[in-house]
Amino acid sequence: MGWLANRKQARTGLIDKPEREIMTEPDKQTEAGESNAAEEKRMKDGKLKGMARKLRPGKGKPKSEGEPAPPAAAYVPEPREVVDPLLVISGVVRSFDVGGSKLQVLKGIDMTLRANSLVMLRGRSGSGKTTLLNLMGGLDQPDEGEILFQGRPFHTLSDEDRTESRRKEMGFIFQSYALLPLLSAYENVELSLRMAGVPRSGWKTRVEHCLELVGLAKRMHHRPFELSGGEQQRVAIAKSIAHRPVLLLADEPTAELDSQMGAQIMAVFREIIRQEQVTICMTTHDPTIMEVADHVYQMVDGRIQG
Repeated sequence: MGWLANRKQARTGLIDKPEREIMTEPDKQTEAGESNAAEEKRMKDGKLKGMARKLRPGKGKPKSEGEPAPPAAAYVPEPREVVDPLLVISGVVRSFDVGGSKLQVLKGIDMTLRANSLVMLRGRSGSGKTTLLNLMGGLDQPDEGEILFQGRPFHTLSDEDRTESRRKEMGFIFQSYALLPLLSAYENVELSLRMAGVPRSGWKTRVEHCLELVGLAKRMHHRPFELSGGEQQRVAIAKSIAHRPVLLLADEPTAELDSQMGAQIMAVFREIIRQEQVTICMTTHDPTIMEVADHVYQMVDGRIQG
């Protein structure tokens, strides 16, 4: 009996021992791992809280780092001197050989472009508007008469000198927009700065300013096929003024646009004249936009009337 009692007592004592005292070796390793993981988590949480306190405004961080960066300064064009009148045309005659005879397109043109003005050449197709515009831009030369641009005899300059003047002092807007289809609006405007030899450091600011001026700040990274006709024309305008010309020549810039878009382009022209101090001469046969012009020349059969 005594032997049985001792055996039962030993068995009972073994069963009654706390669970931690009879834990196997793998269980002990698991408990130690969990304890270490918990301790690491507490340390990590403590570090994060400390970092948060350091980053809290007014808690050890300089004010200059906590405050937002000031907005970029707005583009301000440099002042420049422009000769007034900007362009004077006197007694200009231009003829072309057609078959075996001469076709006289311009028959003694006299006109003046004042600085910072919007001038329109009005007339039917074939009246000589585009021919006169080409003479103003040095793309053609008169048979007779003279053209003074900023006081210089433009009609007597060499081809190289006229090209240099066009590249730096003139901008052109064509009826067909003349945009490169694989370049974005931003890249098309930037290209004109490259061609004009403008330093690269000023490209970004100038391109963004020109596109914002024509209302395309949010569409500058779109390609021409992603833009409407009116938007493409505005890109062409931004491109033509990017290098800061003093004279902008536009060949029927609203011909492919509806009346609402045409009115918007005229509003853009007025704003460009105000901000960029540029003279704009454009051809048109649209009577609805002429009220915004400073002067309108009526062309009939190669002559200016009125």
